[in-house]
Amino acid sequence: MTTVARQQRIDPQTVIGWGVDADPRNDPTYPMRDRSKDDGPGMNWQRPPLQRPNVEILRSIEHNRMPAVMGTGQPPSGVSGSMRRAAFGYSESDWRHWLMLMGADRVNVVEGVLADLSAGHIPNIPGEMGARAEWEHNRAGFVRKAVIVAGAALLVAALVKARRDQRPPRLR
Repeated sequence: MTTVARQQRIDPQTVIGWGVDADPRNDPTYPMRDRSKDDGPGMNWQRPPLQRPNVEILRSIEHNRMPAVMGTGQPPSGVSGSMRRAAFGYSESDWRHWLMLMGADRVNVVEGVLADLSAGHIPNIPGEMGARAEWEHNRAGFVRKAVIVAGAALLVAALVKARRDQRPPRLR
């Protein structure tokens, strides 16, 4: 059974914040957005001094120079860093660029967990993934995910056991 919401006409002037950018003097993007009219010199600012990076910075092939300021807190390293370097060999309009970066993010999570374990720190993975908030605010979704994970684990265990049962016994 599908319910259809009644369409209501809302007067835009009653919406808080409506038309906040209607006045070009109050619109911060106005000089850059409306460049067709000859209403002044346009963007007239001095580029800030360039930050000198002390770590490797990956740069898109679409850009011919580095930005003035960049993040250096997480330099590329390990397998995920190699994946990121390879991704930046492709254009930003190429789906491979973005898929490789998303894959590198997932690999970086595993690298972080392994680094924590090697340092003797046991990470609280459910806590870091927001399990408590999910339980409080989306209990049905939490239960659904838990059932799916448990079912997948049982399926993998059953497949491993079935494969083990099919092998001939080893001679000693």
